Amino acid sequence: MKSEDTPFEGGPMDGRVLPVLLGPTGHPPKTYRIPVPDAAGGPPTVLVYRRVPRGHSRKLGLPQGWKYEFAAEGDKGAGKWSGGLSGLKWPWSKPDTEHGTTPDATPGGRRDDADE
Repeated sequence: MKSEDTPFEGGPMDGRVLPVLLGPTGHPPKTYRIPVPDAAGGPPTVLVYRRVPRGHSRKLGLPQGWKYEFAAEGDKGAGKWSGGLSGLKWPWSKPDTEHGTTPDATPGGRRDDADE
């Protein structure tokens, strides 16, 4: 697999350059998670970095390369359609429900013929 030396900005990895594996499109992943083990043996802390363009070409405005910026909020606030780890909410996805409740097809909780 092909890899690219990618700089990291912000957070504990500031100023470091790591080789990051490229995907089938030739781009590094949009998010890069680094698990840091806890000294006391507890659960590891996960550092989250987001991919941003390093610079743009003059004529076409294409990205010249990529870098990772530290995301202090972690997996929350992944973008326009933030939805947890996946980051996107598709129109055909099931709506979020509160824990312990089931979605009801009848609006307002009214009874219908199927309830009898």
